[in-house]
Amino acid sequence: MKAREKLRAVHSLLLKEYGHHQWEAHRDPLSELVRTILSQNTSDVNSNRAFAGLRERFPSWEQVRQADVTAIEEAIRPGGLARIKAPRIKSALQAIVEERGELDLEFLRQLELDEARAWLQSLAGVGPKTAACVLLFSLGRPVLPVDTHVLRVSRRVGLIESGTSMEKAHEVLGEMSPEGAVYDFHVNMVSHGRQVCHPRRPRCEACVLAPHCGYLHRGR
Repeated sequence: MKAREKLRAVHSLLLKEYGHHQWEAHRDPLSELVRTILSQNTSDVNSNRAFAGLRERFPSWEQVRQADVTAIEEAIRPGGLARIKAPRIKSALQAIVEERGELDLEFLRQLELDEARAWLQSLAGVGPKTAACVLLFSLGRPVLPVDTHVLRVSRRVGLIESGTSMEKAHEVLGEMSPEGAVYDFHVNMVSHGRQVCHPRRPRCEACVLAPHCGYLHRGR
């Protein structure tokens, strides 16, 4: 089975297992950008804690932009990697103001998709996943974020080769993503990765994707 056909089959099976999901904006695009930077290489629990700490310390993003990096670092320390993420956040906010004259990313709604993605990725510390999260979760644009769960499941069922990098996976899976159903596909792949296709000791006996899983048939 070709990869595109397999993706459609996987998508159909996951829909039956986890259902459809109504898209709603998670937060405004600027907040989504900061929240996603905080989520890099950490758990949702820790990144949520860091985001809450940052908003409590600095009620506006302009205050964050003007703040000293060490103050930002202190506010987000519970999320981990604060020394890396604090300057990354400040730099992104500063670049937005320098480029646009204001702290607002709503203009991305009006850009062609590839242009919007390229603009976001021009910001230091913003890669394909962070850009995709802003575009999908905040703006409802059909861009697939590939996190560790999506990457793991995609490798195991053979949608991409086992050695495919995160960056390359965004390109390959993005081209194959089911039209009009990117949000469903992403949410269901993440759910499957969390509930069944664990990094260690996956629950293969309960996996609806077992017929397509090269990982299972190779004997794990």
